[in-house]
Amino acid sequence: MKAVIQALLFSFLLHLIYIAGVLLTGSIQTKYYEPDILKSWNNVDVLQNEVAFGVIGSPLILLYTFIGTTLISALVLYSNSKLKEAH
Repeated sequence: MKAVIQALLFSFLLHLIYIAGVLLTGSIQTKYYEPDILKSWNNVDVLQNEVAFGVIGSPLILLYTFIGTTLISALVLYSNSKLKEAH
């Protein structure tokens, strides 16, 4: 039971670090974006006037990766404890 709780915590932390990294990367890119006006002066296109932040795709992917990461880390923790018992 201890391995399952540790696996859940590991999976949660891994997903939290991933989501925070994606948000941090996006905010840094947004902050330091400088459009190249000189190159785009001759190429006039109609631009989109709305911005949307979010996830593209099904949110169930996060659930599947959470369960998969939990299962893999629980298997690693369980096999590690069995190897320690054998020695």
